[in-house]
Amino acid sequence: MRKLAVIGANEFQAPLIQKAKEMGFETHAFAWAAGDVGEKLADRFHPISITEKEAIWQVCKAEGVEGCCSIGSDLAVHTVNYVQRKLGIPCNPEITDTIATDKYEMRRALAAAGVACPRFMKVSAPPAEEELANMTWPLIVKPTDRSGSRGIFQVSDYPSLCAAIPQAAAQSFHREAIIEEVLTGPEYSCESVSFAGEHHILALTKKYTTGAPHFIETGHDEPSDIPAALIPAIHADIKKALDALSVRYGASHAEFRLGPDGRARIIEIGARMGGDCIGSDLVYLSTGVDYMAAVIDVALGHAPDLAPKRAPHAAAVRFIFTRDDAEKLERIKRDAPEALWRCSYDGHPDGGVTDSASRHGWWITLGERL
Repeated sequence: MRKLAVIGANEFQAPLIQKAKEMGFETHAFAWAAGDVGEKLADRFHPISITEKEAIWQVCKAEGVEGCCSIGSDLAVHTVNYVQRKLGIPCNPEITDTIATDKYEMRRALAAAGVACPRFMKVSAPPAEEELANMTWPLIVKPTDRSGSRGIFQVSDYPSLCAAIPQAAAQSFHREAIIEEVLTGPEYSCESVSFAGEHHILALTKKYTTGAPHFIETGHDEPSDIPAALIPAIHADIKKALDALSVRYGASHAEFRLGPDGRARIIEIGARMGGDCIGSDLVYLSTGVDYMAAVIDVALGHAPDLAPKRAPHAAAVRFIFTRDDAEKLERIKRDAPEALWRCSYDGHPDGGVTDSASRHGWWITLGERL
């Protein structure tokens, strides 16, 4: 049986594991043993940290794995590409491992390519106040190398900035933070897959967040509400940014705000599928394109099959923060079960959500936003 490695085993990796099994692969999942769903779902589970790329490669080599992929994890990008290079499968260059996962290096690469960027700087401790003279308040402070809304702060004065920097840096693997000016405008993401440097844009996604100060995602809609007349220019902006990051193969998830001129103002780009059920569910439901199968195609060194597999249908995901959210999910189950695609709920909404990982669950609906 053909074999595929999946880096990670949590519930957001589970659809990828299931898709690979449906495509006839023996699945090998790699992660710390934590009782996650992927540990039981995968044909073989290997309790190895996703950062142990050489150890993972040795297992993949011994098992005869043909390709390696993941969903929604910047941390997994390094290991996925390491294994792909060892297998001799075309993938993104090593520089992309850095500039697509380090927000400071990403900003530098985008700015160097002429992609519009806010002013920014990297810090490990609060800078002198005069060093910020050319920056416009409020400012965003975030770790240089994390995802999932971890350690993000919007601050409006110097004392708040000084308090936020060590908190953001503490969330960084390298204990560094980036300070940047705030981008304004409605927020979206762009879901793409690339092969041999050709970028195929699949969907634009409307994003909802808690807003300042932490900007934790509360939901996503596909298709977005962006006027059709603006979409060609936005596609061009995204492709220019992907080229700046040397993204040539695989999925990408570009987060941006829509500027007053109707152009995309890049927040950041991940060289991987979007998490939050975007890559695993929303793209497929709203476009008919089997995004996960396309990513597996690329992981095997094949051009992705982008032919629609179903009729497109508007879709949305919403996240559970409070008991009110949980009760809304129960009403949908009772009153509109036909609209519910799938859901997950830990049963104990008690507030205390500090980032995406601490949300209490989610649900996906088709059609009318429920």
